[in-house]
Amino acid sequence: MDRERLFGGKPLMVLLRLAVLSIVVGIVMSALDIRPENLIYNMKLLVQRISSLGFGAVESVIGYLLLGAVVVVPIWLIARALGLFRRSDDRPR
Repeated sequence: MDRERLFGGKPLMVLLRLAVLSIVVGIVMSALDIRPENLIYNMKLLVQRISSLGFGAVESVIGYLLLGAVVVVPIWLIARALGLFRRSDDRPR
């Protein structure tokens, strides 16, 4: 498997797109006054609250995860497989 198929394009272009997207998201988050430390604190708080609700809440979340994964994962696999086959057919032999 070559790097282009793994990354979804030329690695340098993928890094450039990720950098531009990161800058845009950073500007939006800054405008909304969202800071990384706030995100980390809120994630810790979420985990604490879920754990304080008890095992039933965690079991429900796992159930929702599995239920959603039954639909999402096969669609993702099919889309990824079709994308890989399509890209390999476009290349000259």
